[in-house]
Amino acid sequence: MQFTYPKHEKLKSKTIIDLLFSDGNSVSKFPLRLVYVENKEENAELIKMGVSVSKKYFKKAVDRNYYKRVLRETYRLNKHLLIDNLEKPYAFMFFYQTKERLSYQEIEEKTIQLFQKFIETTK
Repeated sequence: MQFTYPKHEKLKSKTIIDLLFSDGNSVSKFPLRLVYVENKEENAELIKMGVSVSKKYFKKAVDRNYYKRVLRETYRLNKHLLIDNLEKPYAFMFFYQTKERLSYQEIEEKTIQLFQKFIETTK
């Protein structure tokens, strides 16, 4: 298993992002939230992942960028949990939703719990 986050896994499609917010389902493990929708495009990648941190909680771009980097890193190291259990392609949006400044270890623990919760709900 390669622990990479290549360009083809990044969620950039405006139509899929709109679909996520209109028809997507979500799973939460405070302070993280995962919004997902089945990707029905032809030749779709197994996973498309986007990351977001609210400007409401972190006014400075430096802080938002830090948490986006942490979320991408925790996804990158734990995406095997998703890949091993997916049969259909999905698009995901990964959110950090609190003012609290959690450490990397706490965020990684929550990410693993969130991915396991997602796997349970899709089975």
